[in-house]
Amino acid sequence: MNDTMTAPPTFDRTVEDLGNIVELGHVNVTVPDQGLATAYYIMGLGLTRDPYLMAGLENMWVNVGRGQFHLPTRGTQVVRGTTGLVVPDLEALLKRLTYAKKFLEGTQFSFREAGDVVETTCPWGNRIRMHAPTPAKFGPMRVGMPYVEFDIPAGTDLEAIARFYREILGGIAGVSQDERGPYAWANCSMEAKVIYRETNAELPEYDGHHIQITLADFSGPHKKLVERGLISEESDQHQYRFLDIVDVDTNKPLFRIEHETRSMRHPMFNRVFVNRNPDMSNRNFVPGYEVGLWALN
Repeated sequence: MNDTMTAPPTFDRTVEDLGNIVELGHVNVTVPDQGLATAYYIMGLGLTRDPYLMAGLENMWVNVGRGQFHLPTRGTQVVRGTTGLVVPDLEALLKRLTYAKKFLEGTQFSFREAGDVVETTCPWGNRIRMHAPTPAKFGPMRVGMPYVEFDIPAGTDLEAIARFYREILGGIAGVSQDERGPYAWANCSMEAKVIYRETNAELPEYDGHHIQITLADFSGPHKKLVERGLISEESDQHQYRFLDIVDVDTNKPLFRIEHETRSMRHPMFNRVFVNRNPDMSNRNFVPGYEVGLWALN
């Protein structure tokens, strides 16, 4: 008999922690033309229009894995930064974007390959960076929205932004560095982050675009935000909004981006989104393959 004891495996248990922010639900920008939005988001990017909600001309909800874009029809809003998406096949994406180009002439639409990503710009200037599925970066995500990266003025205190997410919202957040320099980040689910990166470029005035997050502890952050005078809208029982990320010590605004903040009791939390296979058409149709899988096996 071998009496040698085998050491138990060791794991980094912190990798499993989510923090209080459990969902990055959607990015909302207004658009002036649903036809052009369809040509870009549906035909070009290969995403899926929600078939159940906002199916008219006044708004369009676009599914991307377990996240969404919300595109109300009124004016133009542009995210001060870049939204990152994962799609199954960048080569197929380039073909779709090339085809969609003729429907988007005269707009700000553009796209280009940049290393291992495809950089795209919507008809009104929103920047979207397209990635292939990469388990080392994005886990099992096959279709989804792994991050929204905001450009912030050079000299902004990155640690102060991370501290706001930790101490006010109860999130997991910090400051890291990559080949592009330091950045602040906050987890917004097991698969998504918000990122804040300094830029020397002149930033436009904030135009009202917003992101939506969901909190497990909904009332605790609400109390802290009320004490600081930061609540901008008491929407309903399940939702409130705030506009400013502030320095926890001084309450000085650091960056303005509206957070539509929901509870896990919100009726639409964890709603299952329809995702299609954009490479399936009537010409190559095979029953059962029209559904897009949002996660790798």
